Amino acid sequence: MRNKVVSLREAVSSLVHDGDVVVIEGFTHLICFAAGHEIIRQKKRELTLCRLTPDLIYDQLIAAGCAKKLVFSWAGNPGVGSLHAFRRAVEAKPPRLELEEYSHFGMVARLSAGAANLPFWPLRDYSGSDIPAANPRIKSVDCPFTGERLAAVPALRPDVTIIHAQRADAAGNTQIWGLLGVQKEAAFASKHVIVVVEELVEQAVIRADPNRTLIPGLQVDAVCLEPWGAHPSYAQGYYDRDNRFYADWDAIARQEASLKRYLDDFVYGVEDRAGYLRKQPGLTQRLKAKPLVCAGVNYGY
Repeated sequence: MRNKVVSLREAVSSLVHDGDVVVIEGFTHLICFAAGHEIIRQKKRELTLCRLTPDLIYDQLIAAGCAKKLVFSWAGNPGVGSLHAFRRAVEAKPPRLELEEYSHFGMVARLSAGAANLPFWPLRDYSGSDIPAANPRIKSVDCPFTGERLAAVPALRPDVTIIHAQRADAAGNTQIWGLLGVQKEAAFASKHVIVVVEELVEQAVIRADPNRTLIPGLQVDAVCLEPWGAHPSYAQGYYDRDNRFYADWDAIARQEASLKRYLDDFVYGVEDRAGYLRKQPGLTQRLKAKPLVCAGVNYGY
């Protein structure tokens, strides 16, 4: 078993390069803000950022000048409103950010095709939609079995996918529970995978509950221990979503000056996630999850 545990700084430095196609996945749950902040600190540039639902961390990456292009299906501050740095970049004359838009399932299909090593994925969900008119990469194909006309989207094969998870062992066998997005598809579609975890556990813990392993170690390049690395997103069983921060971000991001102050204070102004937490006393006590343990499963033999 090869030990793949490295610092997040080392993982981002060695695996994320200027001009890369980068996915930071997670659907409300387990969004790796720690990795996004490390990318900002290391001043990575010209990135193509992909995700179904880019929210605050992509707003921060765009504001920091890391992004050249956004490939997505919906963008916003969930439950609050717009992403203001994103909006400024798109509405600038000329725009400072390229856009490539799909439906949610269009993005799922692209990652699924990448994971399956297929060139494209067929789907029906563009019938009656004007998205194909805005995105020439969405094509049409005839089904060889029924003759039906279907939409098709190209495979997405990121250079790097970053996944936040509850736990993994040193070899990268990664376990997630709670709300899932397309972490598995994104990991299998990607050339390189960084897994950031709340907790490192022994291999025996992983083997004792194998069905919870979403990403096997053979697909993982680096494992990074970063407790609270998903804040203000949440990690089921570890801490709750920081709804207060999502509401506060609307005011922070409306003005470039206040957004710059935030990045200076909480991203550039700290060395790592531990420093980020030290600047926010009381945060961990406010959001720490209360125990709610499900009944075990008998894997007897």
